[in-house]
Amino acid sequence: MQNTSHAVMAQRVEAADSADDFPTPPWATRALIEHVLGNKKTLSTQTCLEPACGAGHMAKVLDEYFREVQASDAYDYGYSLKRDFITHPFATNSVDWVITNPPFRLGEEFVLKALSIARHGVAILARTVFLESVGRYNRIFYEQPPTKFAQFTERVPMVKGRLDMKASTATGYAWLVWEKSGPQIPRLMWVPPCRKALERAGDYSTSSRACRNAPSRQKAL
Repeated sequence: MQNTSHAVMAQRVEAADSADDFPTPPWATRALIEHVLGNKKTLSTQTCLEPACGAGHMAKVLDEYFREVQASDAYDYGYSLKRDFITHPFATNSVDWVITNPPFRLGEEFVLKALSIARHGVAILARTVFLESVGRYNRIFYEQPPTKFAQFTERVPMVKGRLDMKASTATGYAWLVWEKSGPQIPRLMWVPPCRKALERAGDYSTSSRACRNAPSRQKAL
């Protein structure tokens, strides 16, 4: 008999060649800045790369906070440069921050590549279980643990291929942040309930509208 429990049915299982397109609700990106990174004045002078931008839902929010946002994706969503983050020869320290919701199966590769590119820091939105795995411990966490692990207290619903403000999920998400300055001791923190305060009119507009409103300050690296 099929297990139809809410938790099991909500799992994201994608094929190896899948685009793994699960757009990030804009409020969850604002929560990173407002409740995890802080120091908005400093961020407003810095640059940011979103290398798995899809239709631009995260990039548009980052553009509210950073001086310049550069967006790309390995697949063509009609929003940004089509560019494979893993294989593209980015220069070392070419942007201040790399912030993204990477494909789960490539999360480890994204973190390692991002750490070589970012001057100030890296932040990824990932399932809470990303902390598990002996392989990730050996290749990332043992020598380069995140400086902040910010667990969402509210669920962050993600639906394949679209934003849906009425969606629900049984999957927990967290922001993992690597800051290159300051104490390198991992800090456990929580993102407080903030969805209602951080949602904005137009956040759930269609992908075509998102394309028309792409950040105007993008530049190729």
